Amino acid sequence: MGNAGLIEVPKTYTVKELWDAFLKQKTGVKESTMKTYLDAQRRFFIFFDAQQPLEDFTKDHVLSWKETLLGELAVSSVAGYMKNLKSVLTWAVSQGWIDKSPLDGVGRGSFVNRSRDRIISMEEYRRLLDACPCKDWRAILALVRIGGLRCPSEVVTLRWEDVNWERSCFYVRSPKTEHHDGKESRIMPVFSELKTELESLFFDPESEGREFVINRYRDPKQNLGTTFAKIVNRAGLPTIPRPFDNMRMTRSNEVYNRWGAFKESQWIGHSKQVRADHYLMIQDVDYQEAAQWVIPPVETLKSESESCIDRRKPRLERVVA
Repeated sequence: MGNAGLIEVPKTYTVKELWDAFLKQKTGVKESTMKTYLDAQRRFFIFFDAQQPLEDFTKDHVLSWKETLLGELAVSSVAGYMKNLKSVLTWAVSQGWIDKSPLDGVGRGSFVNRSRDRIISMEEYRRLLDACPCKDWRAILALVRIGGLRCPSEVVTLRWEDVNWERSCFYVRSPKTEHHDGKESRIMPVFSELKTELESLFFDPESEGREFVINRYRDPKQNLGTTFAKIVNRAGLPTIPRPFDNMRMTRSNEVYNRWGAFKESQWIGHSKQVRADHYLMIQDVDYQEAAQWVIPPVETLKSESESCIDRRKPRLERVVA
C-alpha cells in the first residue's frame, strides 16, 4: 500500500535542538559575538529544561525568565540576553519551526545603565600614570583617557605606521563598528597629553622594530582589569568601576564640550544617540557655571544689538551702493 490518505506529521523540536541549530549556522561571526550567544545559551538552560518542546515555549516562559534575570542582573545585561533570545526565536520562525516568536510584544528592556558611570578627572589620570608599571601601560591609559579609544579592541590593533607625526593625527581601526559602512575606522588627533606618552614609548629602545604600539598586552583575551585594579590601588584611588569605559566616556564629554557634537562623533566614533544614552553626563562644574550665570538686562542686550548694527552699517551701505 502507498502513503495515500496519510497525513505527514511535522517534526517537533526541543529548545536544545533550536539553540544547537542556531549556533551551528552562525558561521563567520566574530568570536566576541559568538561568546555572547554562548553566554545567553548558558543562562537560558540554567532556567529551562533542555528537552522542553519548542512548540510549547510561550510568552509566559519568556516573561518568567526575564523576571528572574532582573532579580540577579543589571537591566542592561538582561536586555542583552533578551536580544540574543530574540535572534534565536526569529531564526526559528524563518525556518518554519514555529509560526510566531514568543518574544513578540515582550519588551527586552533598556541597554542603558548609567549607575556605574564615573568621571575620571585629569588629576586622577596623572596619579594613575605615575602608578603604571611600564610605558606600555602609560600608553594604554593615554590612548583611552586622552585619545578616547575603545580598550582593548582599538588599543591593541594600533600600529606605529598608523601614527602621522607630521599631521598630528593617527588612524584607528574600529572592530566594533566595522560592519557599518564608513565606520570601520576613523582619524584621531594626537592630543598633546597623548603625544607625550606615545613619543616616550616610540623612542624607547624596546619599541625599535616593533609593529604594534602596545606589545606586552596586545592579546584581546587578556584581562587588563586585574592589572588596572593594582594600578588604582597603587595610586591611592578608590575602586573605579568599568575603568576603560569610564575613561573613554570622560574624554567624550571633554571633546563634546570643547569642540562640539560633530568632532566628538567623528573622533570618539559613535552616533549621537549612543552619545546621549551612554556618554554625556551632567558634572559638578555644570551646576557651578549655571549658578554663576546671570541673564543680562534687556537694556544691555538691546544696546549690544544696536552696537552690532552700527558696526555693520558702513559695509551694508557699500553693498547697497
